[in-house]
Amino acid sequence: MSRFRDYLSLAKPGIIFGNLVSVSGGLFLGSQGYPDLRVIVATLLGVALAIAGGCTLNNLIDKDIDALMLRTQKRPLPNGRVRDLDALLLGLLLASSGLFLLWRYANPLASLVTLFGFAVYVLLYSLWLKRTTHGTWVGSLSGAVPPLAGYCAASGRLDAAGLILFASFALWQLPHAYAIAVLHLNDYARASIPVLPLVRGVSRIKRDMPLYVAAFTLCAILLSIARYTGWSYLAVTLLLGAAWMRSAWRSRNGDDRVWARQSFAWSIAMVMALSLMMSVDYVHPLHDTNAPSSGLMIAFLSLVR
Repeated sequence: MSRFRDYLSLAKPGIIFGNLVSVSGGLFLGSQGYPDLRVIVATLLGVALAIAGGCTLNNLIDKDIDALMLRTQKRPLPNGRVRDLDALLLGLLLASSGLFLLWRYANPLASLVTLFGFAVYVLLYSLWLKRTTHGTWVGSLSGAVPPLAGYCAASGRLDAAGLILFASFALWQLPHAYAIAVLHLNDYARASIPVLPLVRGVSRIKRDMPLYVAAFTLCAILLSIARYTGWSYLAVTLLLGAAWMRSAWRSRNGDDRVWARQSFAWSIAMVMALSLMMSVDYVHPLHDTNAPSSGLMIAFLSLVR
Protein backbone atom coordinates (compact mmCIF):
# COMPACT_ATOMS: atom_id res chain seq x y z
CA MET A 1 0.00 0.00 0.00
CA SER A 2 2.86 2.37 0.81
CA ARG A 3 4.40 1.65 -2.60
CA PHE A 4 1.10 2.54 -4.27
CA ARG A 5 0.98 5.83 -2.34
CA ASP A 6 4.51 6.60 -3.49
CA TYR A 7 3.63 6.11 -7.14
CA LEU A 8 0.38 8.03 -6.71
CA SER A 9 2.22 10.96 -5.14
CA LEU A 10 4.45 11.21 -8.23
CA ALA A 11 1.34 12.03 -10.27
CA LYS A 12 0.45 14.94 -7.90
CA PRO A 13 -3.30 14.25 -7.46
CA GLY A 14 -3.92 17.76 -6.10
CA ILE A 15 -2.64 19.34 -9.31
CA ILE A 16 -4.69 16.90 -11.38
CA PHE A 17 -7.90 17.73 -9.52
CA GLY A 18 -7.32 21.47 -9.81
CA ASN A 19 -6.75 21.22 -13.54
CA LEU A 20 -9.83 19.04 -14.06
CA VAL A 21 -11.94 21.91 -12.72
CA SER A 22 -10.75 24.13 -15.58
CA VAL A 23 -11.06 21.24 -18.06
CA SER A 24 -14.73 20.94 -17.06
CA GLY A 25 -15.25 24.66 -17.66
CA GLY A 26 -13.81 24.35 -21.15
CA LEU A 27 -15.85 21.22 -21.84
CA PHE A 28 -19.18 22.78 -20.95
CA LEU A 29 -18.38 26.05 -22.70
CA GLY A 30 -17.45 24.13 -25.84
CA SER A 31 -20.51 21.86 -25.72
CA GLN A 32 -22.88 24.83 -25.12
CA GLY A 33 -25.45 22.81 -23.24
CA TYR A 34 -25.22 19.63 -25.29
CA PRO A 35 -22.47 17.60 -23.62
CA ASP A 36 -21.58 14.18 -24.95
CA LEU A 37 -21.08 11.87 -21.99
CA ARG A 38 -18.46 9.76 -23.78
CA VAL A 39 -16.46 12.86 -24.71
CA ILE A 40 -16.69 14.21 -21.16
CA VAL A 41 -15.44 10.97 -19.58
CA ALA A 42 -12.70 10.48 -22.19
CA THR A 43 -11.52 14.08 -21.88
CA LEU A 44 -11.43 14.17 -18.09
CA LEU A 45 -9.67 10.82 -17.89
CA GLY A 46 -7.36 11.52 -20.84
CA VAL A 47 -6.24 14.93 -19.60
CA ALA A 48 -5.86 13.56 -16.05
CA LEU A 49 -3.56 10.79 -17.29
CA ALA A 50 -1.53 13.20 -19.43
CA ILE A 51 -1.09 15.56 -16.47
CA ALA A 52 -0.17 12.62 -14.24
CA GLY A 53 2.46 11.57 -16.75
CA GLY A 54 3.87 15.07 -16.99
CA CYS A 55 3.99 15.46 -13.21
CA THR A 56 5.73 12.10 -12.82
CA LEU A 57 8.42 13.07 -15.33
CA ASN A 58 8.70 16.49 -13.67
CA ASN A 59 9.37 14.73 -10.36
CA LEU A 60 12.11 12.71 -12.04
CA ILE A 61 13.74 15.78 -13.63
CA ASP A 62 13.52 17.76 -10.39
CA LYS A 63 14.93 14.98 -8.23
CA ASP A 64 18.14 16.90 -7.49
CA ILE A 65 16.48 20.15 -6.45
CA ASP A 66 13.72 18.35 -4.56
CA ALA A 67 16.44 16.86 -2.35
CA LEU A 68 17.47 20.40 -1.35
CA MET A 69 14.04 21.80 -0.45
CA LEU A 70 12.46 21.04 2.91
CA ARG A 71 8.94 20.58 1.55
CA THR A 72 10.06 18.08 -1.11
CA GLN A 73 12.94 16.17 0.53
CA LYS A 74 10.69 13.27 1.49
CA ARG A 75 9.25 12.70 -1.98
CA PRO A 76 9.71 9.13 -3.30
CA LEU A 77 12.47 9.89 -5.82
CA PRO A 78 14.93 11.98 -3.75
CA ASN A 79 14.17 9.68 -0.81
CA GLY A 80 15.05 6.59 -2.89
CA ARG A 81 11.71 4.82 -2.49
CA VAL A 82 11.05 4.79 -6.26
CA ARG A 83 13.67 4.01 -8.91
CA ASP A 84 14.35 6.54 -11.66
CA LEU A 85 13.62 4.00 -14.41
CA ASP A 86 10.27 3.11 -12.86
CA ALA A 87 9.29 6.79 -12.73
CA LEU A 88 10.35 7.29 -16.35
CA LEU A 89 8.34 4.31 -17.61
CA LEU A 90 5.32 5.24 -15.49
CA GLY A 91 5.34 8.83 -16.73
CA LEU A 92 5.53 7.81 -20.38
CA LEU A 93 2.84 5.16 -19.95
CA LEU A 94 0.43 7.54 -18.23
CA ALA A 95 0.92 10.31 -20.77
CA SER A 96 0.66 8.07 -23.84
CA SER A 97 -2.49 6.42 -22.44
CA GLY A 98 -4.11 9.80 -21.88
CA LEU A 99 -3.23 11.06 -25.35
CA PHE A 100 -4.58 7.87 -26.91
CA LEU A 101 -7.88 8.18 -25.03
CA LEU A 102 -8.29 11.75 -26.21
CA TRP A 103 -7.47 10.86 -29.82
CA ARG A 104 -9.72 7.81 -29.92
CA TYR A 105 -12.75 8.88 -27.89
CA ALA A 106 -12.73 12.71 -28.00
CA ASN A 107 -11.01 14.04 -31.13
CA PRO A 108 -7.47 14.38 -32.53
CA LEU A 109 -7.45 18.15 -31.93
CA ALA A 110 -7.90 17.72 -28.17
CA SER A 111 -5.13 15.13 -28.16
CA LEU A 112 -2.75 17.41 -30.08
CA VAL A 113 -3.49 20.37 -27.82
CA THR A 114 -2.80 18.20 -24.76
CA LEU A 115 0.41 16.90 -26.37
CA PHE A 116 1.49 20.52 -26.84
CA GLY A 117 0.92 21.23 -23.15
CA PHE A 118 2.75 18.04 -22.14
CA ALA A 119 5.75 18.90 -24.34
CA VAL A 120 5.96 22.47 -23.03
CA TYR A 121 5.73 21.29 -19.42
CA VAL A 122 8.23 18.45 -19.65
CA LEU A 123 10.68 19.63 -22.30
CA LEU A 124 10.65 23.43 -22.20
CA TYR A 125 9.74 24.02 -18.57
CA SER A 126 11.04 21.06 -16.54
CA LEU A 127 14.12 20.16 -18.56
CA TRP A 128 15.24 23.63 -19.58
CA LEU A 129 13.67 26.85 -18.32
CA LYS A 130 12.39 26.10 -14.81
CA ARG A 131 15.78 26.98 -13.39
CA THR A 132 15.82 30.37 -15.10
CA THR A 133 13.86 33.59 -14.55
CA HIS A 134 11.67 32.62 -17.53
CA GLY A 135 10.33 29.47 -15.87
CA THR A 136 7.07 30.94 -14.59
CA TRP A 137 6.16 32.44 -17.95
CA VAL A 138 6.83 29.20 -19.83
CA GLY A 139 5.05 27.15 -17.18
CA SER A 140 1.99 29.38 -17.57
CA LEU A 141 1.61 28.16 -21.17
CA SER A 142 1.37 24.51 -20.18
CA GLY A 143 -0.90 25.42 -17.27
CA ALA A 144 -3.35 27.08 -19.65
CA VAL A 145 -3.74 23.99 -21.85
CA PRO A 146 -6.27 21.92 -19.78
CA PRO A 147 -9.28 24.28 -20.28
CA LEU A 148 -8.35 24.64 -23.94
CA ALA A 149 -8.18 20.85 -24.31
CA GLY A 150 -11.64 20.58 -22.76
CA TYR A 151 -13.01 23.22 -25.10
CA CYS A 152 -11.49 21.59 -28.19
CA ALA A 153 -12.71 18.15 -27.13
CA ALA A 154 -16.31 19.40 -26.87
CA SER A 155 -16.39 21.79 -29.83
CA GLY A 156 -14.01 20.05 -32.22
CA ARG A 157 -12.45 23.38 -33.21
CA LEU A 158 -9.87 25.94 -32.16
CA ASP A 159 -11.51 29.36 -32.50
CA ALA A 160 -11.48 32.76 -30.81
CA ALA A 161 -13.17 31.40 -27.68
CA GLY A 162 -10.46 28.77 -27.29
CA LEU A 163 -7.68 31.32 -27.75
CA ILE A 164 -9.27 33.70 -25.21
CA LEU A 165 -9.60 30.79 -22.80
CA PHE A 166 -5.95 29.87 -23.27
CA ALA A 167 -4.72 33.46 -22.85
CA SER A 168 -6.90 34.01 -19.75
CA PHE A 169 -5.63 30.94 -17.93
CA ALA A 170 -2.03 31.68 -18.94
CA LEU A 171 -2.33 35.14 -17.37
CA TRP A 172 -4.04 33.66 -14.30
CA GLN A 173 -1.03 31.40 -13.77
CA LEU A 174 1.27 34.37 -13.12
CA PRO A 175 -0.25 35.81 -9.91
CA HIS A 176 -1.05 32.26 -8.79
CA ALA A 177 2.55 31.09 -9.28
CA TYR A 178 4.09 34.20 -7.73
CA ALA A 179 1.97 33.77 -4.61
CA ILE A 180 3.26 30.19 -4.32
CA ALA A 181 6.83 31.40 -4.89
CA VAL A 182 6.56 33.90 -2.03
CA LEU A 183 5.11 31.21 0.26
CA HIS A 184 8.07 28.89 -0.44
CA LEU A 185 10.75 31.51 -1.00
CA ASN A 186 13.29 29.96 1.36
CA ASP A 187 13.03 26.58 -0.37
CA TYR A 188 13.55 28.15 -3.78
CA ALA A 189 16.60 29.97 -2.42
CA ARG A 190 18.04 26.68 -1.09
CA ALA A 191 17.64 25.06 -4.50
CA SER A 192 18.93 28.17 -6.35
CA ILE A 193 15.77 28.48 -8.44
CA PRO A 194 15.62 32.13 -9.58
CA VAL A 195 11.90 32.78 -9.21
CA LEU A 196 10.97 36.42 -9.70
CA PRO A 197 10.39 37.22 -5.99
CA LEU A 198 14.01 36.16 -5.34
CA VAL A 199 15.43 38.06 -8.29
CA ARG A 200 13.42 41.27 -8.03
CA GLY A 201 12.32 41.10 -4.41
CA VAL A 202 9.00 40.31 -2.79
CA SER A 203 8.09 44.01 -2.53
CA ARG A 204 8.25 44.33 -6.31
CA ILE A 205 5.96 41.32 -6.77
CA LYS A 206 3.51 42.68 -4.20
CA ARG A 207 3.46 46.02 -5.98
CA ASP A 208 2.90 44.43 -9.40
CA MET A 209 0.36 41.79 -8.33
CA PRO A 210 -2.72 43.99 -8.98
CA LEU A 211 -1.43 44.60 -12.52
CA TYR A 212 -1.18 40.85 -13.16
CA VAL A 213 -4.69 40.36 -11.81
CA ALA A 214 -6.01 43.24 -13.91
CA ALA A 215 -4.47 41.80 -17.08
CA PHE A 216 -6.03 38.43 -16.36
CA THR A 217 -9.44 39.93 -15.59
CA LEU A 218 -9.51 42.06 -18.74
CA CYS A 219 -8.59 39.04 -20.85
CA ALA A 220 -11.19 36.82 -19.18
CA ILE A 221 -14.07 39.24 -19.86
CA LEU A 222 -13.32 39.03 -23.58
CA LEU A 223 -15.42 35.85 -23.58
CA SER A 224 -18.44 38.01 -22.79
CA ILE A 225 -17.44 40.86 -25.08
CA ALA A 226 -17.12 38.35 -27.93
CA ARG A 227 -20.50 36.90 -26.86
CA TYR A 228 -19.31 33.43 -25.93
CA THR A 229 -20.54 33.92 -22.35
CA GLY A 230 -23.32 36.02 -20.87
CA TRP A 231 -23.85 38.82 -18.36
CA SER A 232 -23.62 36.62 -15.27
CA TYR A 233 -20.15 35.43 -16.24
CA LEU A 234 -19.12 39.02 -16.92
CA ALA A 235 -20.43 40.29 -13.57
CA VAL A 236 -18.82 37.51 -11.53
CA THR A 237 -15.47 37.90 -13.30
CA LEU A 238 -15.39 41.67 -12.83
CA LEU A 239 -16.47 41.51 -9.18
CA LEU A 240 -14.02 38.81 -8.18
CA GLY A 241 -11.23 40.37 -10.22
CA ALA A 242 -11.78 43.74 -8.51
CA ALA A 243 -11.93 42.07 -5.08
CA TRP A 244 -8.70 40.17 -5.76
CA MET A 245 -6.93 43.36 -6.91
CA ARG A 246 -8.19 45.26 -3.86
CA SER A 247 -7.03 42.50 -1.50
CA ALA A 248 -3.58 42.31 -3.12
CA TRP A 249 -3.14 46.09 -2.97
CA ARG A 250 -4.47 46.69 0.56
CA SER A 251 -2.38 43.92 2.14
CA ARG A 252 0.84 44.69 0.25
CA ASN A 253 2.48 46.37 3.27
CA GLY A 254 1.76 43.50 5.63
CA ASP A 255 3.45 40.17 6.34
CA ASP A 256 4.73 38.53 3.14
CA ARG A 257 3.42 35.06 3.90
CA VAL A 258 -0.01 36.30 4.96
CA TRP A 259 -0.20 38.32 1.75
CA ALA A 260 0.86 35.31 -0.32
CA ARG A 261 -1.70 33.02 1.33
CA GLN A 262 -4.45 35.53 0.66
CA SER A 263 -3.41 35.94 -2.98
CA PHE A 264 -3.22 32.18 -3.42
CA ALA A 265 -6.70 31.74 -1.94
CA TRP A 266 -8.10 34.41 -4.25
CA SER A 267 -6.50 32.73 -7.27
CA ILE A 268 -8.15 29.41 -6.41
CA ALA A 269 -11.53 31.06 -5.80
CA MET A 270 -11.22 32.91 -9.10
CA VAL A 271 -10.46 29.87 -11.23
CA MET A 272 -13.24 27.87 -9.58
CA ALA A 273 -15.78 30.64 -10.16
CA LEU A 274 -14.60 31.21 -13.73
CA SER A 275 -14.88 27.52 -14.59
CA LEU A 276 -18.34 27.32 -13.04
CA MET A 277 -19.69 30.42 -14.77
CA MET A 278 -18.45 29.47 -18.22
CA SER A 279 -20.14 26.10 -17.69
CA VAL A 280 -23.57 27.59 -16.98
CA ASP A 281 -23.55 31.02 -18.65
CA TYR A 282 -22.53 30.23 -22.22
CA VAL A 283 -24.24 31.96 -25.15
CA HIS A 284 -25.60 29.45 -27.62
CA PRO A 285 -25.52 30.79 -31.20
CA LEU A 286 -29.07 29.61 -31.92
CA HIS A 287 -30.44 31.24 -28.78
CA ASP A 288 -28.57 34.54 -28.87
CA THR A 289 -31.10 36.84 -30.49
CA ASN A 290 -28.74 39.80 -30.21
CA ALA A 291 -26.12 38.19 -32.41
CA PRO A 292 -26.19 39.53 -35.99
CA SER A 293 -27.28 36.34 -37.69
CA SER A 294 -29.00 34.38 -34.91
CA GLY A 295 -32.42 35.99 -35.38
CA LEU A 296 -32.40 35.05 -39.06
CA MET A 297 -31.21 31.56 -38.19
CA ILE A 298 -34.02 31.02 -35.67
CA ALA A 299 -36.59 32.31 -38.19
CA PHE A 300 -35.21 29.95 -40.83
CA LEU A 301 -35.31 26.96 -38.48
CA SER A 302 -38.92 27.75 -37.54
CA LEU A 303 -39.89 27.70 -41.23
CA VAL A 304 -38.25 24.37 -42.03
CA ARG A 305 -39.68 22.51 -39.03
